[in-house]
Amino acid sequence: MISFSLPADYPRIRRVQNFQELATTPFANGVNALCWERTLPGDFGEVVTQLRGNEGITTLNEADLEGLAISAAGRTAIQVMLDDQRRLQARSLDPVLNCIRGYPRDEQPGPVPTDVFSFHADSATVETDTWLCTYFGPPSEGLRNDQAQRHVEVPGTRAELLREFGGADDQQFRVFLNEHCYDLHYASLPLARPFSFGVGNIWRIAVDWPGSPVPPCIHRAPATRAGQPPRLLLIS
Repeated sequence: MISFSLPADYPRIRRVQNFQELATTPFANGVNALCWERTLPGDFGEVVTQLRGNEGITTLNEADLEGLAISAAGRTAIQVMLDDQRRLQARSLDPVLNCIRGYPRDEQPGPVPTDVFSFHADSATVETDTWLCTYFGPPSEGLRNDQAQRHVEVPGTRAELLREFGGADDQQFRVFLNEHCYDLHYASLPLARPFSFGVGNIWRIAVDWPGSPVPPCIHRAPATRAGQPPRLLLIS
């Protein structure tokens, strides 16, 4: 597991001091990730033990959380999560609280992995961004843009993708890469050092959209391992 420590020499990440600054600071001058570091009150582990669900992803609503028979510390944790969700809803966003016990994997792994365990950039057709906060369990991980290379730009991988496509390296091939999300996934360069998003911190990260003034923030879900606790994750 990667311990939480923001890269001190990486200018694309900016620390902020409160939610207002997190929400209103523009992505500019190369900055593509904003982090509000927090130490949160409450017992999020107790919340997890009280939740029932399958081995995949369980979406939690306010009624689910408010209905738990839980201690005052657990109640405090629930209030923190609901307050964060309401902050984002007040900005016309659609945040989701998830209890994650496992993610789906690629059914037929090909030359480029495309599940959430692969370093990737989020994409959109209009201006937007991604918000993330892990309250409990393994947190998300980031990769510096200068330590990453798109899989489709690796010569051997591109050759395999061309064979899969069955055509020339032309505009139609680029459409094929986009339709399969191959062009959104990244390989770590030698000596790359991924960093942790940490627990309790809210992140707002840049997305790949037409006209974005900065490159997208590259990130992934943490690899799930036997015996690890579920994640409590806010995402929008």
